[in-house]
Amino acid sequence: MAVIEISADGPITSIRLNRPDAMNAITNEMHNLLDKAFDDFAADTTQRIAVISGAGDRAFCAGSDLKDGIGKHYPRGGYAGLIERFDLSKPVIAAVDGFALGGGFELALACDLIIATNRASFGLPEPLVGAVALGGGLHRLPRQIGLKQAMGLILTSRRVSADEGYRMGFVNEVVPHDRLEETVSGYCKDILKGAPIAIEASKMTVQRGLSEDSLKEAMKAQESYPEFTTWRKSEDAIEGIKAFAKKRKPQWTGR
Repeated sequence: MAVIEISADGPITSIRLNRPDAMNAITNEMHNLLDKAFDDFAADTTQRIAVISGAGDRAFCAGSDLKDGIGKHYPRGGYAGLIERFDLSKPVIAAVDGFALGGGFELALACDLIIATNRASFGLPEPLVGAVALGGGLHRLPRQIGLKQAMGLILTSRRVSADEGYRMGFVNEVVPHDRLEETVSGYCKDILKGAPIAIEASKMTVQRGLSEDSLKEAMKAQESYPEFTTWRKSEDAIEGIKAFAKKRKPQWTGR
């Protein structure tokens, strides 16, 4: 049985963790397989969105499989092939059903959107086993929900529901488990309406801008961001204006 399953539906790549009996805990082998999956997704010009999910109804991902040992050297993309993939300009969606704990929560936080079911829950319980969350959660969580809320989760190792995650701001939407696929599909359809080059420029401008010292510096610097510059000179930027003027549907080329 393949420990991860990869499939494509038009421009959407689905990556599914496939160890339901182990709550989709990530092994050292899976880090490398996920890294290759995201490499392939990034390089394939026909693919525009990646959706990552977990098999079964118990867990999205319960983090690292401690029986397999804790990896000391992760692939280029970092933990799960995604945590340190800061150059991935295409949108990635986490479809979370069940537990997203430890590295599983960190994997979800590294995605651009988190769509969760009402039976999903999130937490960084590493201190309970004498460990520290090393997959970016200690840095992403305070950036996404604020320092005090993040410290409350990090220091207590508490697990929070999807509804609480939505209230805190790291979950985009909470739905019944039987509507997860439909809801994720709706987000994908809306994203696909936009020009690929504009979507990618928007994502990377946000990401790069957050690293600037101030809003003023971010506004000034965006003109120099590679993705922003590419969008400025793109055929799709011209096509969007033409289509709007002629009241027709735009024909995006991704160029």
